[in-house]
Amino acid sequence: MSTTLPLLLRIALATATASCAVSGWAQPSGEPARTAPQQQAAELSDPLLQLLQKRGLVDKVAAQPAVTFIQQFRDVASDMVISAMNFLGVHYQRGGNGMAGQGFDCSGFTRHIFENSIGLVLPRRSDDQAKDKSLKAVAKEELRPGDLVFFNTLKQAFSHVGIYIGEGKFIHSPRSGGQVRIEDMRMAYWTTRFDGARRAKVLAAPTTAASHADAASAPAKAADLAGK
Repeated sequence: MSTTLPLLLRIALATATASCAVSGWAQPSGEPARTAPQQQAAELSDPLLQLLQKRGLVDKVAAQPAVTFIQQFRDVASDMVISAMNFLGVHYQRGGNGMAGQGFDCSGFTRHIFENSIGLVLPRRSDDQAKDKSLKAVAKEELRPGDLVFFNTLKQAFSHVGIYIGEGKFIHSPRSGGQVRIEDMRMAYWTTRFDGARRAKVLAAPTTAASHADAASAPAKAADLAGK
């Protein structure tokens, strides 16, 4: 097997800024220091890494470079984006919202991620999400991870929605027969159909320990859905 990170990981890795340095693992006070093998084992047990391996997005040979990727990604991306990434590969289902083993349609996906990551319940339809008063309009050049991005894909304004993850990429549930995936907004198809972006006003508030706990538990929830 190749030790090169798959394309999907390299795309997500692009969300890390050039100035971001990988921080070392901080040993909690009062606990004995871990040996190098113990530390490596702890890193390789990261739930997000395990999910990526299960989905075939990184093999075990490439696991150690992937640990570095995950550390960088956690440093620069919001808990919401990490939560959304956990659902890569979940199938599209018209009207689906992820409940009872369902897949997602585009607005069902964004609604599920927002509700379970930051506790914000968005309207069910993508056009209504664009008009929701709990969100504010954001200029394209000011996009940051966690923003909603809207597109006109059905000759109707705000007929499709996804979540921006950085470096011109967004994650979404595309269409019937598709799966949750990452795409580049700079492709001609998406550029000509871009309708605008919105940011949850509550995202300006400090991240709480509870939101980190929710993001940490998301891989198990996503794995359940992917197995359906």
